[in-house]
Amino acid sequence: MSDSNRRIGVVMDPIAAIKPKKDSSLAMLLEAGRRGAEIHYMLQGDLKLVAGEALARSTLISVRDADDHWFDFGDESDIRLGDLDVILMRKDPPFDMEYVYTTYILGRAALAGALIVNNPQALRDMNEKVFTAWFPQCAPLTIITRSMQEMKHFLARHERIVVKPLDGMGGKSVFVVAAGDKNANVIFETLTDNGRRFAMAQVYIAEITDGDKRILLIDGEPIPYSLARIPSADDNRGNLVMGATGEGRELSEREAWICTEVGPVLRDSGVIFCGIDVIGDYLTEINVTSPTGIRELDRIYGLNIAGTLFDAIEARLRQ
Repeated sequence: MSDSNRRIGVVMDPIAAIKPKKDSSLAMLLEAGRRGAEIHYMLQGDLKLVAGEALARSTLISVRDADDHWFDFGDESDIRLGDLDVILMRKDPPFDMEYVYTTYILGRAALAGALIVNNPQALRDMNEKVFTAWFPQCAPLTIITRSMQEMKHFLARHERIVVKPLDGMGGKSVFVVAAGDKNANVIFETLTDNGRRFAMAQVYIAEITDGDKRILLIDGEPIPYSLARIPSADDNRGNLVMGATGEGRELSEREAWICTEVGPVLRDSGVIFCGIDVIGDYLTEINVTSPTGIRELDRIYGLNIAGTLFDAIEARLRQ
């Protein structure tokens, strides 16, 4: 089957609310459109299971690379998700139970024949914060705990740490805490909900001032450049939505090595598109849910990352 015969589904947040210049989902849909695919747009609420079959109310959509009018809706119809060739799962976190239920529906679609990007089982298993624990040789010293006392001890030992929730995105509720900070107790109480919720603490990496580097991997292989997100002067967080500035960088030898450690595990788990975050020499997050960075790297280096992604998808479909 040629690209022009493909039926591509996308599950995402409302497309009217995206920022076209920055949105990786739009980059993927633009590539699908260039290849002549039929694109079916869906929100989470459009999906359902009936007698074990994954179904949806979908809307045909066409897209263009424009800032003021980047999509047009076509006809709506009821479809079997398993009849689609590919479904892009591009719903942003939070990774809550609604997200998990969505992966169950997509799992049934996969059994019916659709290729899900990314594998629903991997989406459930690979929490972007926690999954770094599978690569301790690459990551900074990290604890995941519900204990406020453990966090206090960790801070006392390391003097400056980063603490964050396990279900956030975009730098939400990420704190840098130094020894002697009188806000430390309330931060630990808030993140752990007074000991009722797991949270993460990592040793602070001073090289954050040089950028939180997003590296994109396609079918386990890295794009040879990272997007270094450099925190603003009044913020510790290397997140573009929090005011960080993006710069392109060639991958260092250490970053390439991290990709050789992580990439094969992702590929073998059915993760076709992933974004890993590296600060200094350390892996800090593995984002398989709805990673971004395509548009910025494409602009800086004249790439077509979505084209590389769809080549990998086609290779998977031919297997």
